[in-house]
Amino acid sequence: MPQPDNHRSLISRLLWFGGLWLTGVATVAAVAYGIRLFIT
Repeated sequence: MPQPDNHRSLISRLLWFGGLWLTGVATVAAVAYGIRLFIT
């Protein structure tokens, strides 16, 4: 098993996880902000 390829795959997975997590957090924050604006 080539080590650099495995390392690159791990970095790619971490970047995907971080990106999806940030997208989820941003979506929740945007929805909460929109609801707050809509209510007040």
